[in-house]
Amino acid sequence: MILKSTLRKTVLTLTALAAGFAGAVTGTPAQAATQAADTGCKTGAKLVPTCGVLWGGAAGGFTSAPRDQALKTWENASGRTAAIFHQYHKGNEPFPTKAEIAMTQDSARPRVLLENWKIAYGTTWAAVAKGQQDKRIDAFAARAKAYGKQFFLALNHEPENDVVARAGSGMEAKDFAAMYRHTILRLRAQGVSNVINVVAYMGNEKWMAQSWWKDLYPGDDVVDWVGLDSYVSVEKGYYHYGNFASLLDRKAKGGTLGWYDWATTKHAGKPVMVAEWGAYHRVGRTTDKSAAYNSVLNELKKRPAIKAIVHFDTKHDDEGDRDISIDSSKSSLAAFRKLAANPIFDVKLG
Repeated sequence: MILKSTLRKTVLTLTALAAGFAGAVTGTPAQAATQAADTGCKTGAKLVPTCGVLWGGAAGGFTSAPRDQALKTWENASGRTAAIFHQYHKGNEPFPTKAEIAMTQDSARPRVLLENWKIAYGTTWAAVAKGQQDKRIDAFAARAKAYGKQFFLALNHEPENDVVARAGSGMEAKDFAAMYRHTILRLRAQGVSNVINVVAYMGNEKWMAQSWWKDLYPGDDVVDWVGLDSYVSVEKGYYHYGNFASLLDRKAKGGTLGWYDWATTKHAGKPVMVAEWGAYHRVGRTTDKSAAYNSVLNELKKRPAIKAIVHFDTKHDDEGDRDISIDSSKSSLAAFRKLAANPIFDVKLG
């Protein structure tokens, strides 16, 4: 009788736990976010959060403002520290820089670096793949090991825009894949274990329709995260009008898979980083961005592979005609602050 009673209590306890777990994964986005925070979300292997989503930012783009100060200003405006500090470098530029390192040593505002590196600057992807820039790679390897902390590295983000689809150009899609593989394998051979790499696509329907697009991917064995740089317009009728789902689901005309589905189907198990995102309107045509910001949380709940989102903030893009700032209107900033405050982003850096 004692054995049966104990067994019955055990079954009831397990049933209650199972019900609780089921509720945890089927609740509202707000409940899911709160539950994620309660479990103590933190980064684990390859900086992948155990739960929740890493929050990041890049600020001061296309201006002369020091990027560290620009990010701090953006953080104050948004109300949350950017767990990921996104920076850009090319060629032989030495990085992480002193300013970048200092940003990751602030105990009150913990951050991890996302370094974008156009390693082939001044040469070609094919040249890098052939070992002609090994000194450049080795110099970076030494700096990375000396830094010691884990950080993200995106090699030549948005490669689609740099492809020269001509035999022998050295900048074909297959050359990008070869460059990427060579760089990561050489870093590993140099004993670099704290660099977590991200292959960051544009996810644009024009490029996804190209016959060479599939040749860009370097291989699951050398890719840690699959990334996306994508934006939406908040002006009806203007280029890429939409919401957060829109920037994740673009696909080639006649294609069957949007970008997110491509990443999670073709490269299942890889964490996804939205390495650049934002909502824009044309400069001087102030339009409310609230709807775009308000759409983010529901999409994150539906797309569990997304483990990090990094906002790119600027008053004008590289073409000078698009405002991607969070504070272009009071209502836009209020909506963005509400998004930033959500506990789904309460991920502790391990």
